[in-house]
Amino acid sequence: MVNRQRIAEEFRHLAGLSSPAFGEGEISLYLQQRLRGLGATVTMDDAGVQIGGQSGNLIASFAASDGNRDPLLLAVHMDTVGPAEGVQPLFREGVFTSVGDTVLGADDKAGIAEIIEALEILREQGIPHGPIELLVTVCEEVGLLGVKHLDPARLRSRRGLALDTTGVDRLITAAPAANKMRFTLVGREAHAGIAPEQGLSAIAVAARGVAAMRLGRIDFETTANIGTFHGGEATNIVPGRVILEGEVRSHDEAKLAAQTEHMVTCLEQAARESTCFIDGQRVEVSVHRQVFSDYPRLAVDADAALVRLVRLASENLGRPLQVCAGGGGSDANILGSFGIEMAILGTGMTRVHTSEESVSLEDMVRVTELLVEVLRLA
Repeated sequence: MVNRQRIAEEFRHLAGLSSPAFGEGEISLYLQQRLRGLGATVTMDDAGVQIGGQSGNLIASFAASDGNRDPLLLAVHMDTVGPAEGVQPLFREGVFTSVGDTVLGADDKAGIAEIIEALEILREQGIPHGPIELLVTVCEEVGLLGVKHLDPARLRSRRGLALDTTGVDRLITAAPAANKMRFTLVGREAHAGIAPEQGLSAIAVAARGVAAMRLGRIDFETTANIGTFHGGEATNIVPGRVILEGEVRSHDEAKLAAQTEHMVTCLEQAARESTCFIDGQRVEVSVHRQVFSDYPRLAVDADAALVRLVRLASENLGRPLQVCAGGGGSDANILGSFGIEMAILGTGMTRVHTSEESVSLEDMVRVTELLVEVLRLA
């Protein structure tokens, strides 16, 4: 059913288009032309203007060829993480990789290629299908910015699949909520060699606070991380300022709140314990915190109609389907908050966000076959 040469060439072309977050102009123009050539009505929103990028989100609508069915949404994103300039995809022994200096961009261009091939198959083989909406977002990799600036009224679908995770014949039905946090600690600078007693190190206090935190895998539902740590001016200056950034993710809202508060408390406690008197003056490290919700939890019931649809498609192909929870956030989290029943389908991509990223042609073929059957049944 799948034209292996066509999907391979499609992916090779997509991977070769540089599309870092905020710089998706070239791939956006290509996709608009490509999808119109497949019979879609294509519209663009103004998300690019709102976030300062080259392109907005793309919405392509395909009319039903059979019956009165509800539309199905397919969602992918066109941006990639860096390094993403001058990607040179290599195809060797059935597997796509980059030359090693950049990411490949299989996240999420494998999903885009699979959807395009599925649409080609529906058209050339006359396979009946209901209305299809395709959403291709921008700036997914930098905080889901594209979908966060999408007007939900632009979408008709109340159910959908995001093609944006690893694995094949794998369906993610739950993903955690996440809080992002930024802490600025301000102490007191002094000359580190002449008068270190006159200073109070913001970095030392921050280090004690972080050391007291529970981080990493907290439990089966919750993770936490301090990811960046920036501060200080020079080796001969007691650092007066440091900025930390981190996150908490959890499938349980109460655990999300508790872990977030725990991390805040650790830093504030370390700051209080560092209070001292210098030349008779009380000196302390101040902690300024910013905590905000990055994305909400995604959860679809195991017996939901959408899950049954993908299970049936998998059964028709004689394949087992792995249905499980995931640990990452994606556009599906935001789309779910719009009232759209969303799950996330594996695209075959591996080792994403690294220069060792890869995807095999055979896996893209398998994903496309499943997608065609889902669209036939939907």
